[in-house]
Amino acid sequence: MLKFFLSIALFAVFIGHSSAQKKHTASSIHSHNDYSRPEAFYHAFNAGAGAIEADVYLRNGRLVVAHDTDAAKQLLSLDKMYLQPILKEFKTRPRPLNLVIDLKGAYTPILSELLEELKPLKHLIHSGNNNNPLSIIITGNRPPPAEYRKYPPYITFDDDLQLPHTPGQWKRVAQVSLNFENYSKWRGDGILPPIDEKVLKSIINAVHASGKKIRFWAAPDNVAGWQKLMELNADILSTDKIDELKEALK
Repeated sequence: MLKFFLSIALFAVFIGHSSAQKKHTASSIHSHNDYSRPEAFYHAFNAGAGAIEADVYLRNGRLVVAHDTDAAKQLLSLDKMYLQPILKEFKTRPRPLNLVIDLKGAYTPILSELLEELKPLKHLIHSGNNNNPLSIIITGNRPPPAEYRKYPPYITFDDDLQLPHTPGQWKRVAQVSLNFENYSKWRGDGILPPIDEKVLKSIINAVHASGKKIRFWAAPDNVAGWQKLMELNADILSTDKIDELKEALK
C-alpha cells in the first residue's frame, strides 16, 4: 500500500493539484452503524445524510443487517430496514442517496442475492447517464477490479487503493475510503501533528486528481475531527453521531 500511496502522492505534487475549500452540508454525511439506532433508515434519511451504510450478511438465503456475526442472528433484513423504506420514501421525496453495502462474507453469493433484492428498486438506481437518485456502492469484501465487469453497471464499488485498476475498472469506482488510523493516531485532542496533516492532504489531493471523492473511516468522530477533515477537503464525513455532526455543519 505504501508504494501505491507514494505514487499517487507524487502524482498530485507533479501536476500541482490543489482545490478550493469545498462547502460541506448534510449531504456530506455518511451514516455509519445507523441500523443500531431506532428508526435506522429514517434517522439518517430525515437528517439529509448523503450516504447510508449497511453491514450485510447472507443468512438462510436472505440478506440481514448487523455489525458482527452474533448480531446477524437477529435476522434484521436489508429489505425491511432499508430497501422497503427507500422504495416508499422515494415516491414522494426522492433525492440523491448513496446506499453503501458492506459485504460481510463471500462476495459472490451476497452480491447474487443483492441483485435479486434490488430488482424492485431498479427504476430508482443511477446507472450510466440516467438521473436516477439512488446509487449502490459495494464495500467490505468486494470483488477484485478484474471482476467488476461481471456485475451490472448500476453496481459501483468503494476502493481502498490496495489494487491496481485499468481505466475501465476505475470508472466503476464510486469513491475511495481509507482507514484514518493508517495515517494518523490523532483522536481530535490538541493539534493534528503537521507531518500527519501533510500526509493526509497529499492523499486527499491525489484522490481528487484521480476524479474521485474520499472518505476516512475510523477518523475522530467529534467536532475537532470533523472540522479538520473539512479543512483538508475530505468530501465525505463518516459518523455514528448524525445529529451532532449536522449541528456542527451549521
